[in-house]
Amino acid sequence: MAADFDARYRKQTLFAPIGEEGQALLHKGRALVVGCGALGSIISETLVRAGVGLVRIVDRDFVELSNLQRQVLFDERDVAERIPKAVAASRKLAAINSGVQIEPVVADVRADNVLELVEGIDVIVDGTDNFETRLLVNDASLELGIPWVNGGCVGAHGQVMTILPGKTPCFRCLVEDVPEPGSSETCDTAGVIGPAVNIVASLECVDALKILVGKSAEIEQVLTVVDVWEGTFRRLKIGDLRTKGRCPACQKGERAWLRGERASQTAILCGRNAVQVSPAERRELDLAQTAERLKTHGDVQVNPYLIRVRLREPECELTLFRDGRAIVQGTEDAGLARSLYSRYVGA
Repeated sequence: MAADFDARYRKQTLFAPIGEEGQALLHKGRALVVGCGALGSIISETLVRAGVGLVRIVDRDFVELSNLQRQVLFDERDVAERIPKAVAASRKLAAINSGVQIEPVVADVRADNVLELVEGIDVIVDGTDNFETRLLVNDASLELGIPWVNGGCVGAHGQVMTILPGKTPCFRCLVEDVPEPGSSETCDTAGVIGPAVNIVASLECVDALKILVGKSAEIEQVLTVVDVWEGTFRRLKIGDLRTKGRCPACQKGERAWLRGERASQTAILCGRNAVQVSPAERRELDLAQTAERLKTHGDVQVNPYLIRVRLREPECELTLFRDGRAIVQGTEDAGLARSLYSRYVGA
């Protein structure tokens, strides 16, 4: 068994910053991957192939045909069977490396379960697709002192930032609040190409490996921004964000998302096969601008009060109101409703 272990990771242990000692630490390491879509599937596979001892994967969604263009762990059979992403990923990963423990969790990351999900974890790696979840993870990271690697990707560009609680700026130093609904691009409104996803996920994994092998001191306090279409790569120094001392989360101890005060609210509409999703705060939605962005995703109707779009995938009807509320018709799954809200509204 030892010989097999040495052979499997030989090329990795030859890399001096990891070596045999680092490989042993990886084997004892425990990582949480939040979200198993485009970024999360690549992150999960990379960590499993690297020999991280436990990889816990949490995702609230199931595999759809449009995922296959960039979500590397899934195939057409997963689409046909409507397999949850965490489960489909774990099946593939178990066949890649039987020497590590893979824990699939089919769940929406919420204030009432996030601390349980991060229990015993050494590093959290971001594969999610919305700011609300990231701000919640940031709170949990600060509360328990667990490092996390943030990453995001839209179109051809993406960014990576690693948070070491007590040492570096946190995510809320950079992003003070959830952006206004419809004000930020998402993969479902601006698209995304695989090469951008691959690079952002790989950069996230590099920092995750540094943390797991005890080399977190080598992580620079920067926001890395890439655009693979334009061929640009920038590293923006952000260390002074923390020294300003104004962050309510890492400087003043506020945990609004962890306490559930800022979570979006959902309600199943009895007898209607529908779920209402309400943002934590009422916000003005630009109906005309949002309707224009949604035209490529289904049949759109708009009036001065609301937008109604009949989505092609999945087959649901999404009604958006000026105050940011949405009714998702065609499901009673609150997790799916929140997922569609994040994808098509953006927050």
